[in-house]
Amino acid sequence: MINSAQNPRLKLTRSLLGQAKTRREEQAFVAEGVRLVEEALAANWPFRFVLHTPDLGARGRRLLQGLEEKRVAVDVVDTRLLDSLSETENSQGIFAVLEHKALPYPEKPDFVLILDQVRDPGNLGTLLRSAHAAGVQAVLLPPETADAFNPKVVRSGMGAHFRLPILSLDWEQIRARSSGLTIHLAEMEGAVPCWQADLRSPLALIVGGEAEGASAEGRRLADRLVCIPMPGDNESLNAAVAGSILLFEVVRQRTR
Repeated sequence: MINSAQNPRLKLTRSLLGQAKTRREEQAFVAEGVRLVEEALAANWPFRFVLHTPDLGARGRRLLQGLEEKRVAVDVVDTRLLDSLSETENSQGIFAVLEHKALPYPEKPDFVLILDQVRDPGNLGTLLRSAHAAGVQAVLLPPETADAFNPKVVRSGMGAHFRLPILSLDWEQIRARSSGLTIHLAEMEGAVPCWQADLRSPLALIVGGEAEGASAEGRRLADRLVCIPMPGDNESLNAAVAGSILLFEVVRQRTR
């Protein structure tokens, strides 16, 4: 059992949880909780190691059996030590350190999401989860967007990271990746209501951040502006809510 805070695996896990620089240098990230580790295992994601407390429940013990069958390195850690890593109120007692793995970008995508200056990790994770549910084929993240492998983003994504290509790119790379797609920018004013816009053709949807919206680069890339009609007197919707509504409007139009 690991019972020292100076254990190398424990120290690496703590650093990966807290520092984007470590995640970049190590090309690794952390998934916390039984469900996320189950998702990673089901997706055949490459594991470095797993840390867990000795008092996992029945579901957690079944997960450990699956990890052992895949020959994943697993260590038991003192409960108080491992719980000290968790940002959640009730730690589930299991952390997996996972390798970065680039999922392939589709050859001819027709549904891409660009998240421009979305800096709130919870919103970013929720948008990734919605994107996966809506059948988005890839998510492109320009500069000034939150780190997709921040632990809060991974937690909010609920497994989307293991199924959805997520690429951090500069704007020239994004322009190249979205070539041949009509670029729709979510906007508040001067835009076509999403119910009236034609979202059936191959497209990329740009959703801007919570505070400033889309960047100047995102606006230059856009071909069309689209908005969500709001009969109420709210100034705007939360970025995750607005983006999710627009993603499923694409789904609605393409399946009717």
